[in-house]
Amino acid sequence: MTAIEQLGTYVPRFALSAEAVEEAWGQFHGAGIEQTAVPGGDEDTLTMSYEAAAVALEASERTQSEIDRLVVATTTPPLEEEAMGSRLQSMLGLETDIRSRQLTGSTRAGVEAVLTAAEAPGTALVVASDSPRGAPDSEYEQAGGAGAVAAIVGDEDGGEITDHAARVDAVPGTRFRPAGSDETDGLGIATYDRNAYTSAVGAVGPKLSVEDVDAVALQAPNGKLPYRAAGALGVDTETIAAGTNVSEIGDTGAASPLFGLATAANSGAASALLIGYGSGDATALAIEGSIPVASAVEGIVPGERRSLSYGEYLRMRGEITTGEPEGGGAYVSVPSWKRTMPQRHRLVAGVCTECDALTFPPEGVCTECGTFESFDHVELPGTGTVEAATGIGAGGAPPEFVEQQAKSGAYTSAVVALDGPHGETVSVPVQVLGDDEVGIGDRVTATIRRVYTQEDVIRYGFKMRSLAE
Repeated sequence: MTAIEQLGTYVPRFALSAEAVEEAWGQFHGAGIEQTAVPGGDEDTLTMSYEAAAVALEASERTQSEIDRLVVATTTPPLEEEAMGSRLQSMLGLETDIRSRQLTGSTRAGVEAVLTAAEAPGTALVVASDSPRGAPDSEYEQAGGAGAVAAIVGDEDGGEITDHAARVDAVPGTRFRPAGSDETDGLGIATYDRNAYTSAVGAVGPKLSVEDVDAVALQAPNGKLPYRAAGALGVDTETIAAGTNVSEIGDTGAASPLFGLATAANSGAASALLIGYGSGDATALAIEGSIPVASAVEGIVPGERRSLSYGEYLRMRGEITTGEPEGGGAYVSVPSWKRTMPQRHRLVAGVCTECDALTFPPEGVCTECGTFESFDHVELPGTGTVEAATGIGAGGAPPEFVEQQAKSGAYTSAVVALDGPHGETVSVPVQVLGDDEVGIGDRVTATIRRVYTQEDVIRYGFKMRSLAE
């Protein structure tokens, strides 16, 4: 049996309402969408992938060493050419000999990634993460959301993948992103687009048993199009609604059907049809059985999220901000950064072989006994206690953090006593995420975010956020 053993989801905590967009533009093109999820100034599809994957692994019974393959799906990678999988492997602490693949170029990539994992032996971690953008007044921008879903696919109990079907038919002009552009576009021929969607979905649905299915998790470019496919699939609109949450987070591209599956599973659905669509092509999976779902931060159905004004949204997306000031910040070469990635990604510390004192990073002289470069490596659990904190406002950030501050505003810099494996602590300076102030004694936990970009290479590292949040 091949099954989806565990799902993990991540939705950014920022939201932009349809009303805010309509107030700015006089209209809103995201049909059926109430609000969209917006990534923070230091977030992208890789950091969202980490969030979803980390919570899926923690909730499952699988260890990192049991993951044989890593399959990543996105239409909006942080860099046009550089594999996300290798960075994600480092952040999650997966084995270096795992097989890694990246699927892109179509919004059906998320479902294709699950099928790719299911067709090979062993246990796979599948991550679909996306954040579509378009021209400011287009439906692709105004409907575009953000988020990530991770699935562990293996031979343990879960939602068994019992059948699959596909349809390939070239339908140019429905949705595309020109070479060198960050903006998704389309010809906007409504009937043409709608027929392409319903024809593809309707072609794969009848090939699978859908008569008694509890939910259909469809690609959802907006909040109305999935319902137009109900007749072609032979199901009622309630079955479509059971696998849809686009109204709360927006169009999440390659992650969209998997978010629908997570919504259905979270509501107790015992069977589902998972359908990915893009450019006239469709891929469908029939799934039988319950799937456990774990959520990071806001979860499947977002609760109280930080609502943005349209001006704040433009700033956070980098539309009205400048980059790093001329002269740049402190230079760290890529080889030097690479050498410290275990510390920056997984909080690898050193335990002195002479006195057992904890040192972070694990290099140089032990601060307790003076022994030089004699450490056993250990991964810290990622929690800690704030020992000191201060707010860094406009003009106070080091040059390398100016771009982040321009997008996100003032941030908190703190000294945090990181918890050791045996009750000891080690103090480090670190950024703390969130709008609320943190004080001495507050508990925090680590996550991965963009730190800054230098020489066009994105540097990722750990930051902390409040455990209370």
